Amino acid sequence: MTILEKACEKMEVSQMNSTMLAFVGDSYYDLKVREMLCRRGINKPHRLHQLAVKYVSAHAQATTLAYLIQENLLNEKELEVVKKGRNTKSRSVPKNTDVLTYTHSTAFEALIGYLYLTEQNERLDQIVSYSIEFKDGVTN
Repeated sequence: MTILEKACEKMEVSQMNSTMLAFVGDSYYDLKVREMLCRRGINKPHRLHQLAVKYVSAHAQATTLAYLIQENLLNEKELEVVKKGRNTKSRSVPKNTDVLTYTHSTAFEALIGYLYLTEQNERLDQIVSYSIEFKDGVTN
């Protein structure tokens, strides 16, 4: 067993709070968006950053979560994770967004983190795909 595997086995996902799930979800979603943009052949750093913001900003994630809920694309357990993520108290809110948008963004990230850490890879890919397709439809 590797050191990373030993470190990762200490806490069960069910014991993690929404902030921890969102921390992982934010990184995972950002990586998947960056991968998607690179695979589309976008090779200018400034353009990559501009496009990435359309997917990973607090506003983008909050509107994506609203879409997933409105279209009934989440199951009961996922909605439970979202609600817990949305209710997480934050000590600070970024200056470029409001509290409501930020809490919905955190809820989206918590969902992604939960799916990743519970190794629901097929479902995770599906949710990320829904999210990217939705944002592509909104931004095109």
